[in-house]
Amino acid sequence: MKQIVAATTVLLSFLPVYSAGKASDAVKQKILVEKVDGLREDFMKGLDISMIDQIEKTGGKFYNARGEEEDIFQIIKDNGVNYVRIRLWNNPTYEEDQYDKNGKLTAKKGDKMGGGDNTVETDIRIAKRIKAAGLKFMLDFHYSDFWADPGKQYMPQDWKNLTAKQLEDTVEKFTRETIDRFTAEGATPDSVQIGNELNSGFMWPIGQTWSEDKNAKIGGMKEFMRLLDRASKGVRGAKGGKDIKIIVHLADGGKQDLYKYVFDNVKKAKIDYDIIGLSFYPYWHGSMEELKANLEMLSKRYGKEMAVVETAYAFTEENGDFQGNVFQVYSDDAHGYVPSVQGQATEIRDVIATVAGVKGGVGVFYWEADSILWKGANLSATEGNTWENQALFSFDGKVLPSMAVWNLVSGKGEVENVWGGSAKNGSSFAPYALAEAVEITVKPGEIPPLPAKVKVIYSNDSEGIVDVKWETIDWKKQKAGKVNVEGSISGQTFKAKAEVTLSDRTNIIEDPSFESGKMGKWKLNGPGAACFMENNKGNARTGKWTYKYWLASGFRSVLSQTFTDIENGTYELSVWAMGGGGENNIRLFAAGYDGTVKQITSKINNTGWNDWHQYKIRIPVSTNNVTVGIYLDTAPDCWGNFDDIELVKVD
Repeated sequence: MKQIVAATTVLLSFLPVYSAGKASDAVKQKILVEKVDGLREDFMKGLDISMIDQIEKTGGKFYNARGEEEDIFQIIKDNGVNYVRIRLWNNPTYEEDQYDKNGKLTAKKGDKMGGGDNTVETDIRIAKRIKAAGLKFMLDFHYSDFWADPGKQYMPQDWKNLTAKQLEDTVEKFTRETIDRFTAEGATPDSVQIGNELNSGFMWPIGQTWSEDKNAKIGGMKEFMRLLDRASKGVRGAKGGKDIKIIVHLADGGKQDLYKYVFDNVKKAKIDYDIIGLSFYPYWHGSMEELKANLEMLSKRYGKEMAVVETAYAFTEENGDFQGNVFQVYSDDAHGYVPSVQGQATEIRDVIATVAGVKGGVGVFYWEADSILWKGANLSATEGNTWENQALFSFDGKVLPSMAVWNLVSGKGEVENVWGGSAKNGSSFAPYALAEAVEITVKPGEIPPLPAKVKVIYSNDSEGIVDVKWETIDWKKQKAGKVNVEGSISGQTFKAKAEVTLSDRTNIIEDPSFESGKMGKWKLNGPGAACFMENNKGNARTGKWTYKYWLASGFRSVLSQTFTDIENGTYELSVWAMGGGGENNIRLFAAGYDGTVKQITSKINNTGWNDWHQYKIRIPVSTNNVTVGIYLDTAPDCWGNFDDIELVKVD
């Protein structure tokens, strides 16, 4: 019989300890923004506010820093914005009746889909206001009836029966005639996106470049290039089209291989365009270093101008409605941002600095800055809002201090608002907290492996790695219990803290916080699409990874691990859990501990996002074996996370 010893006696955990901004206090926050030296005067400082017409039609209002209701275009202009981007859909109405998971009718065939209702007529109304405010205007053709992105590029319903040749002609004509309609209303676009996030083409399947279905009949790269060329010709053929900047836009702004693959084909096909557009959301698309490396590659390889046409970050992790939000905290091994008004402004500033620092970098656009909470104005007519915590306004329409970033990057436009908040220039940022608390567990007499570097939060709510020198302690003389250790950071008054627990308790579960990001020795009996390891610091109790579950339909699963040749005795199994609730049954269980089919279980009740609770069971092992795990029986759309699981011999 072998026993688990030294290798499992050291447990390090890094808990997120940032103080995320509260939604109710957002307008009260005082922020600092560092100026971006050498920023060109004509740098595109842009917002996508495609929802604005629908928000205002349903009664939504916006308020300036003085607390006064004001036209949103005046508010953003006063804060340094000089460009507005608006998406365009062909016919954003439902082709069929829509039903929810309970079979209730939510929308009828022909009803508007919501999300801004961005028809040509809607966008002309918005564009005329943009021009009247003295701002520039980018028109984003999706060539779809609703959202187009790398995972969906659906053919407009009115074009579904066209041949490839007919579609090419139609795309050119539609593009040209649409721009001419804007021009006739005195609102000619200054720039035009010919497609949105075209990683895998557009107008599927004719313009689709790849498919997971090997038997799918798609047009491939050749037909994608033909359609892109005809879209470009449609812009150039419009009145004033020669002066319009044409943008070809991909997502995943940090992926060089993707951009080489697509733009090498664009170059080969001799597509007429002016700007390479990128989407860059750090929590989806990687680090600033990866964005910069991609921009530098693009600049050298193609010699075109470049703009990040979509970015965003949260000013709070709070959810303002029933829908839930898509935001994830960005925190890699060395960098990150706190989800606060300050963190939001710093993320925008850093993207601007990254783009402006590369030859040919001409602009940055923030996506759906206007996405406040307002009944009847959601990103879909049948759903709530998944974006309100990433707007540049509070849930109820008050302009946030982070809006001032567009002025402050040029060293002007400091703001103090009526709610006590402010936004000013600053250039010296000191650490004020650890981004991840250091907690270490070792046996008495052992020397804890205190890290030589720690991640700190600076006063601009960015995160970074610094060297730390820990105080000297004679660990051989320390008794069981907790020891607080202080660490110094060169040149800073801030002191790092570590909590060392001296204990004989040995957790025999490897990777208890799932930080490897892999199943490891865990076995999953159930749908892998529903049960997986998630890398999202905002959903983790400690570290960044958790065992996550979610599926639109109900499912059952068992995650288990079997231990053999362990010492007999009493063990304690525990796990931390949180989630939305509504499941049929969730249980922490142990089996096979006494040679019978008996199980010991503890029912888990999830009570809300980040409402973590620990669940425990005691297991009398008499066969030197035990199987432990988590059983799930969920209803549709249930979700949750598990973290910090322990199996410890206590007697």
